[in-house]
Order: sequence, then structure tokens, then C-alpha cells
Amino acid sequence: MDEIAEAFYLPLGEGRFTPTRATESPWDVGAQHGGPPSALLAHLAAAAGDQQPARVSVDFFGAIPRQELTVEVSPVRPGRRIDLTEAVMTVGGRTVAVARVWSLAPGPTPPVVTPAVVPPPVPAEGTVVFPGLPDFGYQEALDWRYTAGSPEQLGAADVWTRVRIPLVAGQELTGTDRTLIAADAANGISVELPLERWLSIPPGMTCHLTREAEGEWVHLSCATRLGGNGLGLCTGTISDTAGVYGEVSQPLLVRER
Repeated sequence: MDEIAEAFYLPLGEGRFTPTRATESPWDVGAQHGGPPSALLAHLAAAAGDQQPARVSVDFFGAIPRQELTVEVSPVRPGRRIDLTEAVMTVGGRTVAVARVWSLAPGPTPPVVTPAVVPPPVPAEGTVVFPGLPDFGYQEALDWRYTAGSPEQLGAADVWTRVRIPLVAGQELTGTDRTLIAADAANGISVELPLERWLSIPPGMTCHLTREAEGEWVHLSCATRLGGNGLGLCTGTISDTAGVYGEVSQPLLVRER
């Protein structure tokens, strides 16, 4: 695939950014997929310290327009070992997303370390996530390699992802950037109802992480559970080639179109 953009975001200075086509949602060409904004908010919130982002909780205040945006970062609970920072994204003066990032300081290795659980190797052949939909920027900005399930069937699925472009132009991707760009795709990867007839809307996403991702590839092992009240929950395990290092969860509003 050809590179579709220089990066997901072009910096304009003073906390302002222009989102490129790489952020494009599958449902609205004028809106952003939730992954890139989540990653940008966490990236800026974590930039102030040397701790490891351990919990990233993002709330979406509706569809995020693919227009010039501003991010303002504020300390909530500063600390050398435990830190809480908030990042607020606005478009045209309106708040569209808020992230809170708990960061923890790494330390000495404890006497007990959980054995690594490593996912299957990365398959040689790539695919798309939503073959029934027209091409959209976010899908094209990542490589997708299924290790369980497939884009042609509903239900739980496991997928290797690789982000193909920087999050912010001129800056190298971090392991946490790669993780969060991909993690918001969990509910789409494991959707339980046909997309052409049903909506599964996540008002937010929470990731718990024990370390930075190593290497280019991030693996999502995702499943969605639907209740009888029009609500659902998507959960997933996040790994790299060294093993599991995180989890993602998304509450879902489930409605017929």
C-alpha cells in the first residue's frame, strides 16, 4: 500500500494540530476514528514525565471532526512515582475528547515476574478490517494480519497491527502510540452484529499497560459481549512479540440502524 499521509497529525504550534486523511473514520469522511485522537491525547499527556503510562482512559464527546484541533494538557495529581495528567481536545472551542493518564515510575525487578504469553507469529499476508466498506484513511494507515477469526466473519478475533506512519509529523512513534492507535479498533475487530444493520458505539476506551510495546507490531485479542438491554462490552488483551503487556475495554451502545 502507498503511504496515504505524512502522519496522522501535522503540528501547527501552541498545541494545535491538523488531522490528515489517515485519521478518517469508516462512517464519516469528515470525522476521525477514535484511535488516533486517543493516542495523541495520551502522547501529549505523557510527554511531561519519565513514568510509564499505566492507565489511559479516553472519553469521546461525540464524533470528532476531522478539522484543526487544540489539545490542552493539565496536571491533576503530579508526582515522581505516581502521576495523573489530563489532556482535553477541542475543535472550534468545543470539547470533543478528554483523556486522563495515570503514569507510574518503573523500578527494580520484583522477586516474582509473570511468565510471558506470546501470541502466534505475524502472518505473511495482510488484509483489511471491513471488506464490505469503502477504503478509509485509518484502515489504510495500519497493516492488519489476523491470527484468529477473519474480517469476513462476526465474533471474537485476534489481529496483529502495525502503524505505518508517525502519529505526529516529525516525531518517532513510541510503543504506547502504536498501542493506542490500534486499541480503539477492538470493538470493530470483534463486532457481533452486521455493521450494515447495527451500530456499536463506544463512548470511550480504557487501556491498562504494564510497559511500552516492543517493536513495530501490536497484537489485539478481542471479544464483544452483548446484553439484553442494548448495551455491550468489548474487551481485549494487548501483546507484542515479547508477550502480553496490556488490556483494553470499551462500553458499547448497541442499536439497529
